[in-house]
Amino acid sequence: METEQKIKIIEDLSLNAWPSYQMQIYDGWILRFSHFYTHRTNCIEQLGPSSIPLPDKLDYCEEIYEKWGSPAIYKINPLLDSSFDQKLMERGYFTAHITQVMTRDLSSLQDCKNVPVNITLERKISPQWLDGLFSMKGMTNKTHLKIVPSMYAAIPKDTLAVCAIDRNRIIGTGLGILDRDYVGIYAIHVCPNYRGQGIGKAICETLLNASRQCGAAFAYLQVVQGNIPAKGLYTSLGFQDLYTYWFRQQYAVRKGENAPCEGQR
Repeated sequence: METEQKIKIIEDLSLNAWPSYQMQIYDGWILRFSHFYTHRTNCIEQLGPSSIPLPDKLDYCEEIYEKWGSPAIYKINPLLDSSFDQKLMERGYFTAHITQVMTRDLSSLQDCKNVPVNITLERKISPQWLDGLFSMKGMTNKTHLKIVPSMYAAIPKDTLAVCAIDRNRIIGTGLGILDRDYVGIYAIHVCPNYRGQGIGKAICETLLNASRQCGAAFAYLQVVQGNIPAKGLYTSLGFQDLYTYWFRQQYAVRKGENAPCEGQR
C-alpha cells in the first residue's frame, strides 16, 4: 500500500476515534470544538475540495472560533498542499504541536511477563476507567469533567479499555479503538510513581493482543514530538514512524480562558 493511502486511512480512522463536543461542516472542512480539551478535538481539518475563496474561509473560521472563545487551529498533515501551511504562517499562525504517527502490523506479538500489578480488560469504557484517567491527568476543569465523558461515549467504534490496578486503585489506563482492520492506541497513562516498571508496556501489549483476537491486523498511535519516554516505549513495541502532522494556531485568544492543552498519548 502506498504511503499516501496509508496516511489517508489513518486520518479517517483518527477522526472516527476521537469525536469532538461540537462539529460543523463548512465547504469541505470540518470545524471541531471541545472547550480547549485537546488540539485534535479543537481544530479545523480538511475533508474534501473547496469552492469558497481561501481568504473568505479563513475569515469565517476565525469568526466561528472567536464566538467559541478559542483561537482558530488548523491540523496540517502531509496530504495538504504545502502552500496552505505557508498561507497560515503569513497570516500570523504559529506551530502549536508536532505529532508523530506510528504504525505496526500485528502478525507477531509477545505477551508481557512479570507485571507487578493486575491488568484488566473490558469491552466498554466504564465510569471507573474514566475516573482513573481523570485522576491521573489531574483534571479539575469543571467543563471538561462534564463534557469529556460524553465525547468518549460518542466514539462510534468498538473499544477495548485496559486498566492497571494496584491496591484497588487504577494506576494505569489504555484504550484501543477498533476500526476496519486497524486498532488505534489511545489514552496510555501511568501514575508517575509507577513508571519504569513495565506497566505501560503491559497495557499496550494487552491492547494489541486483544485487538488481534478481534480481527485487527494493524495498529497506529500518535505521540507528541519530544515525548522521549513514550517514543521509546512505542519503538520497543515494534511501532515505526509513518508521518508527522502539526497544528497551526492563532496567537490571539480574544475570548475564553486558555488555549487548548493537548493531553498525553
